[in-house]
Amino acid sequence: MTTQRIESVPRVDPSTTSGEREALEQWLDFHRATLAMKCEGLDDAQLRTPSAPPSDLNLLGLVRHMAEVERGWFRRVLAGEEADWIYSTEEDRDRDVHATDEDTYEEAYATWQGEIAHARTLAAPYGLDDFGVGKHRTGRTFNLRWIYLHMIEEYARHNGHADLIRERLDGATGD
Repeated sequence: MTTQRIESVPRVDPSTTSGEREALEQWLDFHRATLAMKCEGLDDAQLRTPSAPPSDLNLLGLVRHMAEVERGWFRRVLAGEEADWIYSTEEDRDRDVHATDEDTYEEAYATWQGEIAHARTLAAPYGLDDFGVGKHRTGRTFNLRWIYLHMIEEYARHNGHADLIRERLDGATGD
């Protein structure tokens, strides 16, 4: 397998001189773009290919999972919206990562980007110290700063998974 680099999805390096909120938002956007970059140029079959059995983790599933995560933290916890799961069900809580042959990247990407756009709209009026009006499944409340930091951590962890999955699929690597 020949190693190739992935570099065509536009990603903006976070500023080294920004204030706290701008830095958090820039790092979150950087990690969002990184996941999209890891998926670029692959077909749906490749995107559904599991990482390494017995794990069924795959790139399409990671995109669907992050759509669920964006929805959960920004709609439910921050804004207090009643928002059903997009992919997960009572029968299969991990349905987001269990992509079938009928599931497409086009749909998952559009859904994920829609959740990101809505998350930005919901977060805009909040200050970093403002608490969300919703509750997490644990019953706890969270301020916007914590949510941003958690989202950066969530993306960073899953982007590490995406790195390995992509390299296994076609040898492509990249930051």
